[in-house]
Amino acid sequence: MRHNFCISLFLCFWTLLGFTQELPPIVIFSPQDYNAEDQNWSISQSDDKTIYVANNEGLLQFNGAKWNLYKTPNNTILRSIEVINDRIYTGSYMDFGYWIKNAKGTLTYTSLTSRLEDKLIEDEEFWDITELEGRVIFQSLDRIFIYNESEEFFRVIDSKSRIIKMYIVDNNIYFQKINGSIFKIDKGSEQLLIDGNDIGANEVANIFSIEDGLLIQTREKGFYKLKGSILSKWNINADSVLLNSSVYNSIRLKDGTFLLGTISKGIIQLNDKGDIIFKLDQSNGLGNNTVLSLFEDESGNVWLGLDNGISVINFNSPFNFYKDSEGVLGTIYASARHNGNIYLGTNQGLFYKKESSEENFQFVTSTKGQVWGLDKIGDTLFCGHDKGTFVIDGRDAIQISTERGAWGIKAIPNNPNLLIQGNYQGLFIFQNNNGKWSLRNKLKGFDISSRYFEFVTPTKLLVSHEYKGVYKLILDNDLNEVLEYKKLDQEIGKGTSLIKYNDAIYYSYNDGVFKYNESETVFQRDSILSTIFKDATYVSGRLIYDSNANRLWGFTENHIVYVEAESLTGDIKIHKISLPDQERKFKVGFENILYLNKSEYLLGTTEGYMVIDLQKIKKEDYMVTLNSVAYSPLYGDGRLLQLNSEETNLKNKENTLKFTYSIVGFSKYAPPKYQYRLAGMYNEWSEWSINSETIFENLPHGNFVFEVRAKVGNHLSENTATYSFNIKRPWYLTTVAILGYCMLFVVITLGIQVITRAYYKNQKERALAIKERELEYKELENQKQLVEFRNKSLRQDIENKNRELGISTMNLIKKNEFLSGIKNELKDVKQVKDVKSVIKVIDRNINNKDDWKFFEKAFNNADKDFLKKVKNIHPELTPNDLKLCAYLRLNLASKEIAPLLNISPRSVEVKRYRLRKKMNLPHEASLTNYILDI
Repeated sequence: MRHNFCISLFLCFWTLLGFTQELPPIVIFSPQDYNAEDQNWSISQSDDKTIYVANNEGLLQFNGAKWNLYKTPNNTILRSIEVINDRIYTGSYMDFGYWIKNAKGTLTYTSLTSRLEDKLIEDEEFWDITELEGRVIFQSLDRIFIYNESEEFFRVIDSKSRIIKMYIVDNNIYFQKINGSIFKIDKGSEQLLIDGNDIGANEVANIFSIEDGLLIQTREKGFYKLKGSILSKWNINADSVLLNSSVYNSIRLKDGTFLLGTISKGIIQLNDKGDIIFKLDQSNGLGNNTVLSLFEDESGNVWLGLDNGISVINFNSPFNFYKDSEGVLGTIYASARHNGNIYLGTNQGLFYKKESSEENFQFVTSTKGQVWGLDKIGDTLFCGHDKGTFVIDGRDAIQISTERGAWGIKAIPNNPNLLIQGNYQGLFIFQNNNGKWSLRNKLKGFDISSRYFEFVTPTKLLVSHEYKGVYKLILDNDLNEVLEYKKLDQEIGKGTSLIKYNDAIYYSYNDGVFKYNESETVFQRDSILSTIFKDATYVSGRLIYDSNANRLWGFTENHIVYVEAESLTGDIKIHKISLPDQERKFKVGFENILYLNKSEYLLGTTEGYMVIDLQKIKKEDYMVTLNSVAYSPLYGDGRLLQLNSEETNLKNKENTLKFTYSIVGFSKYAPPKYQYRLAGMYNEWSEWSINSETIFENLPHGNFVFEVRAKVGNHLSENTATYSFNIKRPWYLTTVAILGYCMLFVVITLGIQVITRAYYKNQKERALAIKERELEYKELENQKQLVEFRNKSLRQDIENKNRELGISTMNLIKKNEFLSGIKNELKDVKQVKDVKSVIKVIDRNINNKDDWKFFEKAFNNADKDFLKKVKNIHPELTPNDLKLCAYLRLNLASKEIAPLLNISPRSVEVKRYRLRKKMNLPHEASLTNYILDI
């Protein structure tokens, strides 16, 4: 009992939390996004689709890419705004006037209060601005000012009591006073329309025109109808909600529905019958619960000025989302329609609800866990589950197999009573017995997980495994076993799938889409379907076939793609729906699409689901606008340039330019992307980017044309915005400078010629001088060689003379020795007569003066002036002393000198001794060395 109670409580809890309100996309701008204060009191739009917002800090401008803030001149809160023609009229504390865009793209303000004849009342504040019949009407809490723009004339309608709010309906001005009474301005004066007591003194949020009167909406008591003079309460189904909500403002949308902004409960949308379409507050996507202003722009987006921020609701978006904020449903893996119900298979189990109802999703009993597939075959809905296989009947799930890990189930060709199912462990056969399905057998011989499979023939099957590849199986006729299987030579990749479309089997992965060729047993690239992934970032190769509309669906990083045949030609056409992967939040590899009707599809996500309406996907015309151009020196402060100038000339140092541009588009899931180029420097287009500005730094001189284009989703902008400018040459490249360079060149050329001539003249003179020096040098060399030759000849003469002297000396020595020997021999011969006379002859020959003269002459030739030098140094020397000096000069020993002097060697030593004394040589000095050194 306790277990059953817990299950019941669990189911009740899930049922209560599963709120299925499908909402359009919402764009949220926080104060940090637009860089101003939190409260936003009024919103308007110009002809170029730019949005303007009255903020506590001033005027906000949004061009689709960037917010700009213009503070009020008196630094007060901006309460009201209305764009009329090219003027943005605003009202604030003690001031009202208009802003206008100047040639540089910025807004300038003109106050109108100075044109009033009467001064403003103390603390007067302007809460509303509107236009009527070419007049601009300003409403404060004390008066209404009607401004004739062409004549610049004011008409003032005073009020004795405080004015709460002003309304323009069918070209009539209505306003409510503090007592609740509603007045109409007729012919410049107020006329009572409704007494305050008739509506309980309730404040009126807005007044609308209806077919036969007025519809008056109060803040807390709902709606009243005024037909003629009869006022009656409009009782609607939404009263129970409206009576508990304080409505601050409201508008009627272009589709005829009403949108109410409340003080604390967000917004409420009503149809023309007073039924609630949806409610939106902070809990399900709104930026804040207090709605201070509402505005519907030209594209059908609704702008909400909130107490804290700004929100934009894309009512015309082809996407509506249900966000499972409580995590009750979980990640949706599969979806199906069956017997008037919508089923969602998730990682939490199986859920269902009635189609086209706002009731909550309910849990299907016994299906807790992973639901991998929902397949409707005939009138039976099968659920492939982690726990096995179920047949779904309403809120009941009947388990027909306990084989865990059931993927999908398909019919078998030509065999209506049998089905085949892919499983973790291979393939299984189910059989219909008397209207009940049950598991018959497993196909033996193949145990690979079979998530994707398709029949080629009733007994041939292709099975795809994400990580192993594609297998071809041949089955027996009774479908009991796999007779043969082989792996095909096909590349594999993450997120692959196998699908049958138009009787052909396709295999897809990140390299493209491939069609199976049975005759060759290969997959061949399909050139048309492969364009799904061409020039797109691959996310998943998952392909889904929609048999209801004969469409094939695929997915890339930025698009959902569907393929269909054209009705007239039958040609395949590929459609791309712009929706980034990070926004759609699909479970990669488990993308799922459910056909709802001809144009609507349900797609499961990780946070709930989304509904796409293909009829709302329409091509819009977008214009890219150049918002500002600023120039500056490199790293200097920027200055704005005029945008309407045909060509702008900039100084050479003003060569850093910043361009800002935008497309006015406010779709959450189709952000504008931009592409630019700078003709004259970068002639190739840049990559597509969401950045709405670009900077070119330190540009060279020359003529340039900046071009920018944009796209929203797959649609290019209708135009390419351009801006031409010229950066002047630097001063050193100007015409004057170039003329100066020419003149300087001529001067330099002439100077070079003069210098060259002088140079070559100097070089010629220098060459001549060098040549002369070379000749002189050669002459000196020749003279030197002559001197050397002479010296060599002299040296040879000296050597010859020295040789002669040596020979003559040796001859003298030999002769004297010989004669001395003969003399000595003769002295020993006693019996020879006249020996003495012979000895005398010998003595004369030994002391022959002629020999000495010959020797002296030869000696002087060899050693010129030696004897004179010795005589000059030692004048006291005798001729014999000089002879001894000469012999010593020849470095002769005493034994060699003795024969020359015909004396004994002992006598030579005596002579040497005497000579030393005459020369005054010290005892230790060498006589020979002294004579050699002279």
